[in-house]
Amino acid sequence: MDRQVLGILAPQLHDELGWSELEYGHIVSAFQLAYAIGLFFSGWFVDRVGSRLGLSLAVFLWSLASLAHGFARNATQFAAARFGLGLAEAANFPASVKSVSEWFPERERPLAIGIFNSGANLGAVLTPLIVPWIAISFGWQVAFYALGSLGLIWVLLARYLFIAPDNSSSGEKPFARPAGLLHLREVLHLPVTWRFALAKFLTDPVWWFYLYWTPKYLGNTFGLKLSGLGLPLVIIYLAADIGSIGGGWCAGYLARRGFSEARSRISVMFLCAILPLTVIFLAGTRDLFWAVVILSVATAAHQGWSANLFANASSLVAKDKVASVIGVGGMAGALGGIVLAEVAGHVLEYTGSYMPLFAVCSLAYLVAWLVIRRERGGL
Repeated sequence: MDRQVLGILAPQLHDELGWSELEYGHIVSAFQLAYAIGLFFSGWFVDRVGSRLGLSLAVFLWSLASLAHGFARNATQFAAARFGLGLAEAANFPASVKSVSEWFPERERPLAIGIFNSGANLGAVLTPLIVPWIAISFGWQVAFYALGSLGLIWVLLARYLFIAPDNSSSGEKPFARPAGLLHLREVLHLPVTWRFALAKFLTDPVWWFYLYWTPKYLGNTFGLKLSGLGLPLVIIYLAADIGSIGGGWCAGYLARRGFSEARSRISVMFLCAILPLTVIFLAGTRDLFWAVVILSVATAAHQGWSANLFANASSLVAKDKVASVIGVGGMAGALGGIVLAEVAGHVLEYTGSYMPLFAVCSLAYLVAWLVIRRERGGL
């Protein structure tokens, strides 16, 4: 929700604060740059202190950054707030995937990751339902204040609800292991780290594009105002939820049917790479119904892809290195997001056409799958 709120409010903020397409691209890139920097180090940090402490500290800091958005009044201040948000949010997926690797056997990880990842999509569903009402009723600043406050409440609840399987009854150990810089160097020498990073670099930017530009695309193409964005976005991100859980379940189903764990994951990822090819048809449609259908298929495919990609990486490295590998791969994905955000800003500023961007989004997964498939065993 903290990420999605900017995309929901972008049309209003454009009008009220006078942003250009280039400035919006820079604001998105500020988050991506901080996210990339944070991911490189947050995985190592989570491996060192444990998933519970690492994630709780991250949520506390990114909630403060979310609150700071409400005080911003120009593009530079928004970019600074986004930078802080990205830096702190970077620990989210390394800590979450590490938790799954601690709790679940290999065969169950795609589904477990799909379920926790569906929380992000649930947030994307709730945001267009809640944020427009808050912004219209109380002002856009209050939307940022409200979501930042929710994160602080989560931190309090997590102290009592979030544990790790190797914790003693007296609480989490201060350090999970002495994961020093040598640990990070070892991670960077693992082939799986760079194969995972390449896949993330190619496909993560597409999700970021959907997250930040879908509301703008729907508004510009179909004339939807802030109050009219809710239902289309709810449908699109509910589909993403289905794809996240369904993609994880399908991999487990194939494994139970005799496929190896690696083959089941790569097979589901192939399907998830084919489905986004439909995105290219968005450039020619002027029917809101079909635009929502195509975007729903695309976001569902991304989340199914993501659940299996995370599970694959977590299954190929030791548990004490999982968060670090996820962090390095996430950094590569964020760097790709910076490139696409800047390209999107320039393309839309000077051409006004989404066609080149949809072409990139439609082909990215298939290219990533072909690169991955050339490796022995899939990844």
